[in-house]
Amino acid sequence: MHPCVHARTHPAKAAVVLHATGETIDYATLDRRSNQGAHLFRAAGLVRGDVVAVFLENHPRFFDLAWAAQRSGLYLVCLSSRATAAEADYILTDSGAKLLVTSPCLAAVAGELPARLPGVAMFMLDTPATGFRDWNGAAAAMPDTPIADESAGALMLYSSGTTGRPKGVRWALPEDPSIAAPPVLTQLAAGRFGFTGDTVYLSPAPLYHAAPLHWSMTVHRLGGTVVVMEHFDPEEALRAIARYRVTASQWVPTHFVRLLKLPEAVRGAYDLSSLRVAIHAAAPCPVPVKRAMIDWWGPILFEYYSGTEGNGWTMIDSAEWLRKPGSVGRAVIGTPHICDDAANDLPPGREGAIYFEGGPRFSYHNDPAKTAAVANVHGWTTLGDVGRLDEDGYLYLTDRQSFMIISGGVNVYPQEIENVLVTHPRIADAAVVGAPDPDFGEKVVAVIQPVDWADANEGFAEEIRQWLRGQLSGIKVPRQIDFMPQLPREPTGKLYKRLIRDAYRQAAGAAA
Repeated sequence: MHPCVHARTHPAKAAVVLHATGETIDYATLDRRSNQGAHLFRAAGLVRGDVVAVFLENHPRFFDLAWAAQRSGLYLVCLSSRATAAEADYILTDSGAKLLVTSPCLAAVAGELPARLPGVAMFMLDTPATGFRDWNGAAAAMPDTPIADESAGALMLYSSGTTGRPKGVRWALPEDPSIAAPPVLTQLAAGRFGFTGDTVYLSPAPLYHAAPLHWSMTVHRLGGTVVVMEHFDPEEALRAIARYRVTASQWVPTHFVRLLKLPEAVRGAYDLSSLRVAIHAAAPCPVPVKRAMIDWWGPILFEYYSGTEGNGWTMIDSAEWLRKPGSVGRAVIGTPHICDDAANDLPPGREGAIYFEGGPRFSYHNDPAKTAAVANVHGWTTLGDVGRLDEDGYLYLTDRQSFMIISGGVNVYPQEIENVLVTHPRIADAAVVGAPDPDFGEKVVAVIQPVDWADANEGFAEEIRQWLRGQLSGIKVPRQIDFMPQLPREPTGKLYKRLIRDAYRQAAGAAA
């Protein structure tokens, strides 16, 4: 299916609702605007296989542009709304984007781009700034019927750059050029999660990120309604579920942590009985956190493990998870392998690098070396994560290889420590990194975001150490605990741990 079908059968049905303002876009409007956008792309000289980019907050016209690109055979690149001009310049140049659409909300950064990228056609929504054409006016002058050469496009998304410079993940355009050909995710959503035309889906995260955009567009293919939050706020998320009778939603563990830290009176004030499916991914969810969410929302949590690369996919429902706590499920796309450094399969229970065999092929745009580096001698590919398989084929995540700490010759994985720290009632967020140490090579350092900044003192740090000693072995208890008012997280929940770790390495280098 495709939104254009629903525009014919249910033109007045809400396709998009903006929670903050209540603005509603029906299927007829979405179809009309995406057709006009497709005509404008053609008028700007873009042809099948070209790249168009959007640099937007969760703007009401985000989906107009996404569906315009999809029906024009174009690759759509979505830039983080928090990107700097230099970061945006890098992605636009690397991707080969020929046209950019942005908004006045991001004009302070976007305003630098016309001078940096004179060969890119620059458009701005709503009220254009100097150097930008008026997208709204130009699109409104275009026909609202389909372009003559409609064909299916694809998303070309960049990694968030939490472990290095962002990498563009590119697949070949669909072999079936029909814009209505159903992607695999649509089949999974309908078959595994029961998504239908009656689905009301809450997206609490930025649309430029892979999961929110993919899931939202999947709901549109099925004829449901997408409720978009401008920014995540735990109580507002509950309010949105109750107000719009949300039936499905997609989260990351950080969202769950913040929801659970709401006062009981607030958590109990909203009717969440409409919610049937709560999907989560992006990072391992601490076992106590997930158990608490199942206790609260019921056995409606579904977890999956995958990445922007889409080279493999595992999935687990609540009933399975309660039997296999901590697992991210069994494979539904690709065959997982746990490998040692020589690419040999490890037996059940042994930790090693996670590889997938037989999943979709992908490449990192303009970077054959990185593409080659993620494949082993068998041709299996990895996202750089470490984990283990049990005897029943259930996958458990440990951490990313790049964040492993080697202290006194012992491997320490920060995720395990972080999963315990965030369950402390006075800790809002936590990051664990390895810092240089003259005796042990690296020492375990915890950076804590306290719920109350008044707790940012050595007394609370020692309290945390004593509390951890009852739950973790001595080598995993942080030798150093520092405090930060706000950890550097993406709005998607991903932690920029590399920035924290690098700061300690730089400080050690300066002191040497």
